[in-house]
Amino acid sequence: MRIGLVGYPGSGKSAVFGALTGIAVDTGFGKQRENVGVVKVPDARVDALARLYAPKKVTYAEITFTDLAAGHSEGIDRKTLNAMRNVDALCQVLRDFPDAAGQPGDPLAELTGFEMETLLADLEVVEARVARLRKDRSNPNELHLLERIQEALEAERPARALDLSEEERKTLSGYSLLTLKPLLLVLNVKEEDVAKPAPDALRDAASERGLGLVVLSALVEMEIAQMEEADQRDFAASLGLAEPASHRFIRAAFELIDLISMLTSGPDECRAWPVPRGIHAPRAAGKIHSDIERGFIRAEVIHWEDLVALGSEAKCREAGKLRVEGKSYVVQDGDVVHFRFNV
Repeated sequence: MRIGLVGYPGSGKSAVFGALTGIAVDTGFGKQRENVGVVKVPDARVDALARLYAPKKVTYAEITFTDLAAGHSEGIDRKTLNAMRNVDALCQVLRDFPDAAGQPGDPLAELTGFEMETLLADLEVVEARVARLRKDRSNPNELHLLERIQEALEAERPARALDLSEEERKTLSGYSLLTLKPLLLVLNVKEEDVAKPAPDALRDAASERGLGLVVLSALVEMEIAQMEEADQRDFAASLGLAEPASHRFIRAAFELIDLISMLTSGPDECRAWPVPRGIHAPRAAGKIHSDIERGFIRAEVIHWEDLVALGSEAKCREAGKLRVEGKSYVVQDGDVVHFRFNV
């Protein structure tokens, strides 16, 4: 999963990147280069399975964060808008602290400004395609879908607000519409405000739009992220936080993008596989290898808590906790799965 960090100059976007990745980066106005960092997703279930099997390898799910190049004071430039199309989800950093001149932040205005810029960028793409399809009439179904999207954008409604079928989303995937991507908001606050909830107006705006919202103080939490893991929770606790920012952010990102973790375990490797919620067993098998999906026979499933409590697959089978599922099975969060296949 690739998440692109965006924000207006002075929002603290690069410091948020440092807080999430533990990578020290240059911050401030005028940064033009992209920073990329990969973060392992903390998962107590993988840890528990690793203690059970003592495997040769432990693999956590990963998120790739891209700190996209800053735009300018007037808004997000076209280069950044285009770069935003190459990620799976977006995270907008909102400033809620005084700038160098002492001016307070206006996170709600930044949210609505960014929303308008992405609406206009998508409208430009959709209008051009609609004009071509109306001329050659080569794909009436695609034309009808894009006309719906165009109507929504012109009414200042993002594409993600529409009720789209899976087939319609596949049709739109090639356009990489910005307003169709999941959007997570990060409210960057002063250190003393880090344990406080976001303002009501911003919480309401996020809720109305179906957006995730996380509060953090980026410069402080960038320092936390660069500490030894054993020291991170103690320092976070001193600020009134239960855990570091990256942990809170990752949970919010998984919830927003509607991902779950499928688990595999054994003496060779214990691993978490991020998969879309609602995925059927054969497609989930394909996340491991296309051959497993192609030759899928069945899935042997144990919930991770049962496996840890009983101590082995054999004991789970004896206790009736191991289930054999077919092609129609929908994988659940925390399922430990062993796929049987033949190619």
